[in-house]
Parts: sequence; C-alpha cells; structure tokens
Amino acid sequence: MTGKPRRVGISKTALIGIIVVVVVVVAVGAYFAATYHPKPVTVTKPTVTMVSTKSIIVGPPNPNELIDISVVGSPDCLDPATGFYTVDTEIFNVVYQELVTWNPSNVYQVEPMLATNWTVSPNYENYTFILRQGVYFTDGEPFNATVVWFSIYRTILMGQGPGISNYVRLLFHESEFINTGYAIPWGACHALAYATGNNAYISNATLCAHALAYVLSNFDVHNSTIQKLMTYPNQAVVVLGPYKVQFNLLRPYRFFLTDLAAWWGAMVPPVFIDEHGGVQPNTPNSYACQYGLPGTGPYEIESVTGTPGEFTEVILKANPNYWGNNYPPGSLPVLDQPAHIPIIDIKISESHTNRVGLFDKNEAQITYVDPPFLGQLWSGYKYNQYFKPNQVILLEGYQPAGVLYISMNTQLWPTNCTDFRLAIVHAINYTAILYTYYSPLLNTTLAELYLGPSNPAYAPLYNPDNLPLYSYNPSLAEEYLNKSGWECNFYTVLPNGTVLGNPNGQRLPTLDIYVIPPVTPLVQEQLEIISQDLQQVGIPTTVAYATTAETDTWYTASSIPNLVMLGWVPDWPDPLFQLVYSILNVVNTGISGNMAAFNNPEVNELTAEAPFLTNETEQIQYLAKIYNITYAQAPYVWMPWPEYYMIVQPYVKGVVWTWSYYYYNTMYYQPLNVTITTYSNGTSTVTITPVTSSS
Repeated sequence: MTGKPRRVGISKTALIGIIVVVVVVVAVGAYFAATYHPKPVTVTKPTVTMVSTKSIIVGPPNPNELIDISVVGSPDCLDPATGFYTVDTEIFNVVYQELVTWNPSNVYQVEPMLATNWTVSPNYENYTFILRQGVYFTDGEPFNATVVWFSIYRTILMGQGPGISNYVRLLFHESEFINTGYAIPWGACHALAYATGNNAYISNATLCAHALAYVLSNFDVHNSTIQKLMTYPNQAVVVLGPYKVQFNLLRPYRFFLTDLAAWWGAMVPPVFIDEHGGVQPNTPNSYACQYGLPGTGPYEIESVTGTPGEFTEVILKANPNYWGNNYPPGSLPVLDQPAHIPIIDIKISESHTNRVGLFDKNEAQITYVDPPFLGQLWSGYKYNQYFKPNQVILLEGYQPAGVLYISMNTQLWPTNCTDFRLAIVHAINYTAILYTYYSPLLNTTLAELYLGPSNPAYAPLYNPDNLPLYSYNPSLAEEYLNKSGWECNFYTVLPNGTVLGNPNGQRLPTLDIYVIPPVTPLVQEQLEIISQDLQQVGIPTTVAYATTAETDTWYTASSIPNLVMLGWVPDWPDPLFQLVYSILNVVNTGISGNMAAFNNPEVNELTAEAPFLTNETEQIQYLAKIYNITYAQAPYVWMPWPEYYMIVQPYVKGVVWTWSYYYYNTMYYQPLNVTITTYSNGTSTVTITPVTSSS
C-alpha cells in the first residue's frame, strides 16, 4: 500500500519535560564547576642536554701543494703553438699569457692581461694594443711589442692546429694556404721584400715561408732589416713602438679579442726558442712540446714525466718573479692574480680507482669520475657526513658548448659512401648512450642530445629548420647499408645470415673506431653500445687507440682513420666561425677541426662567409642551408654533449669557471672547522666555520 508518509513529531507535554531536565543538569554542572577544584597534574618534560662536542679540521694535507687528478688524457704538446687539446688548458692557462684574458662573468668580454688597454676601429678591422711594461719571461727575457710580432707570426707559420684554426681568414689567406701549403701572415712576404729589397718573396711562397722562418730563428731585434720588417704597415701585425702593436685583419670581425684570449695568442720568448730548435714552417718544435717554454704567467713548469701524448705528471711551481706580484691584492682582473698555492701537481691519466680513492681519502684536491660513479665516490668520501654533494660536486653548466662525435672520413673507403654513413647514424641507439650520463646520486642526466654542427647553447644559430635528430632505426640502417653495398662494391652478413650489398664485391672489413686513451668507464660503455648496435646491422668494428700527440699528425684526409671518436670545443664563443666552420670547412681538415675531411663546395663557401655577415637573419639562412646539406650527407655521428662539473675538496676556494675552464692561480686554501655537537636525545648538529689564521 502506498501513500504519503506519516508526519513524525513530538507532543507538547513531552517537550516541557525535556526542557526541565536540561535546566536541572545545567544548574548542577554550574554548581560543581564553581565549588570543585581538582589537584593539578604536573607533566615533566625531559631535559635535552649537550652530551659532547667534537671538532675536526678539514683541510689540505700539505698547504703548499694542490694535487689535481682530474686530467684523464695526456696533453699532446706543451708548446701553445702546437698543443690543441682541452687537456692542455689548465697548464697553458697559468704558464703562458695573452694580451687579453676572459671576463669570467661574460664570455663575450675580455679583460687586460699583457695589454693594459686597446682600441678597435669602427669597422672591426684594426686592433691596437698598449702593452704592459715591466713584464719578463721566467728566463729573464723582457716582454715588448717585438715579442708580440714574433709570437703570432711563429704560431701561424708553424702551421699546426692552433694557428690554422684560429687565424685563417683573419691573419692569413685561406686560398694561399690551400694552394701553397704554407700559412703565412698576410703582408709578410711584401714586408720581407720591402725590408730586404728582394721582390722574389712576393711571388714565391716557399721562399717567403723559409725566409720568415729564418728571421724568427735568428731574431735580433736590433737588426735594422728586422726592424724594417716588423714596422712595415701593410701586414697582419705591425710594431708601432716599444709597447704598442697593431693587428690588421683581412676582414671585419668583432669577436677578435676573444680569439686572442686563449693560448694561440700566448706570448713566448724569442731568444729561448732560437736556442732550442728555432722555427720551421709546418713543423712543431719538439723541445717545446716535451718541456714547454718560459712564460710570463703566475706559474712555471717545474718538471714533466713522460712524453707528448703520454705525459703522466706535470708539476707547476709559483713564479717568484711574476709581474702580478707587484700589484695590491684585488687590483688586478681575477685571472691575472698571482699564485696562492706554491705547487700544483697534475697527475695525468690516473686509473678510475685512484681518481675515486685518492680524493675520498683527501689525498687529492681535484678529481673527475663519470656521472654514474659520482655515487661511488660520494659513498666513500671521508667527509660525506658533514657536507652535501653540491658542496663538493660543482655543476658548471654547458659552456663552453661544442660537439662530441664519431667522425666518418668522407674521403676514405667505405666511409666515403654517403649511404654507408647514413646507415651508421641510424644504427645507433642514442637514448642508450645518453643514459650513460645519468647520475643516481644527483638524480639527473648530465648531458643532452642535439643535432650538430652547432649546439643548442647558441640558439638561434642552432638547427634553424628544426631538423629531427637521426633516429635509431635498425631496419632503415640495413636499407642504407644494402644500398651502399651495391654503390660501393661490398657486402656484409647480418647476424641471422642475411647478405646485404653486392655479394660479388669485397666483404666489409672490420672498421677501427679510434679513441684517445685512457678510456673511462663511461666511454667504454658507450663504445660497447655502439659496437653492438653496428654489429646488429652488419658493420663489424673494433676499438683502436691513438695518443693526442699522434692525432696531431692527422692533418690530411689520407692520414685520418675512417672512424674517430673525438669532439670539438669552440676556441671562443662564435658558433659559426669556431664550430660550424671549423668542423665542416675543407681548410680545417684534420686536427684543425674537420676530422671527417668533409669537402662540399657549397658548404665550404657558406661556412667561410657566414661568420662575417653582419645581419643575423642572413646568418641563420646560411646556417639552415649548411644544416640541410650536412644532415643529408652525415659526416658525423653526433654524441651527447655533457654538462661540465668539477669535483673539488670543500676547503679549496676561489674556483673560477671560465670559457677556458679553471685557473689554478685563483685557487686558495681555506681550512674548515667542523664541529659536531651531540645531545642527550640522540640528535646531533654540524657547524662548519672557516679556520681563522692566528697570524
């Protein structure tokens, strides 16, 4: 039966009764509240007291020495006119000096070093420097304008990586270098003709180069002929006075000051060089490579162990006669300051075990391990309970930004086959390689993928058309490999027995991937990934080794191996002239940057002109064409670009990261007093304070 629900309610009589009861209860409660006073209960809180304190001093075992074991590969040469690897940097930074140096706060600006000031012409073609007086090399030779002329002309004429890569199209003609084989400062042959009266120097590059080398090897600044030579106005470098010199560029270039800020702009002592082998065109100085040269910097080379490319130790000592010692503290640019730590011991190519263990035991102040092993280092670090990882592992970002690669020699079979190179770039698992940079300790991947020849740090001068990264696609790689086998007359066999390419051609040989030893665990893992990926598509490889000194001889297409695992860091922050041009233009073939020996006429023209365009939109258009051509021809496998980091003991202060990495002379020791206070409740606190000197 359905219907409306019954009304639920209460009678008037019942309601009155309830009200009476409530009133009585409230009244009784009020009475007891007014008359009853319970005895208070006392709650006693436990007293926390300090049980003990303990203090330790965290500082260097030897306050007069800093041990750096972070350098994994050996310097190729201790002469700044020949050495051309990043592992040379820390030595060159503090032994040799240039006219200007980096501004640590702005990579596009420079500060005074051996020049006190300068002027730049409105069109950026002429740079005039006033030089610092009272500067001497560690062998006692004075620094002046003639030394500048000598040093720059020597670097160019020697024809090694630093001179070719950094002064071509600025201080010497690219076309003449290609045609004659000699890098000669522009105008120098005319200057020789003017000074000697022999016009044959103008038309004969060989005669001119060797005559200039003779002058540099017998450099008497009091000789009137040499004086006429150096003061001739229409040449790359002109001596205008004892402490005044002018650089005259072949074309306007607004980044030239930053070009001069690194070691290819280093000043070297003429008399010492003339007494130790002199100068020869296209030839390194073996003595200088082995032992280095006197410099004007805050440190000098005390001793070396090993040989170029296989050095195991370089010891630097503070220069007692450094010109910067005469200036009040804080009055010089930061990179010009004198040395604070008397001895720098650079132990080179230490094993991974030593790079971990020596740092963990506080027997070394600076070290390096690959990202996956940061946790291993931290877990064994004797002071890890007092400091945080970011107080020891200093992340420095991605600058200077360059490229890491496996170059594929485009002039040597079988990597001269474009489809073969395309097979390689699609056969490699880039995500797996990127993961080798993952640090569980920091919970981050210390690298990024990109598409060369530029780097994302230089946007908008990076990948203007947003071309995709090369995909990991083994099937596509096999298609390219089969096609290249017919085009280039070879065949290969997949692991499943399938034959790709021309079965009547030559069987694809095992290709060497050249690397510079020692190979770190990270590089070893990357090589294993690459080898397995290539083997999967029928490209057998093995690992071969070449020292940095041996790679200095790779300056022709025929001398470069098929596959080289290496990289390129711009010498100054111009991605077009110091990255794109360096690794793609034929003039830089070999150690000067273009390890793929890439020689595309259109790219040669585009890369040569793009850096000097004044309109950025036009530069981007040129770069887009370069990207599209090289993307289709694949001269390089682009490896992930890593983030820089330093592993430094927390008592090492004054660490300054610059475009040229770090400088030992800015570093000093500040021991730390670590106080551990323990309390009765089982907790403890750590207080870290600098140790104040008693003097």
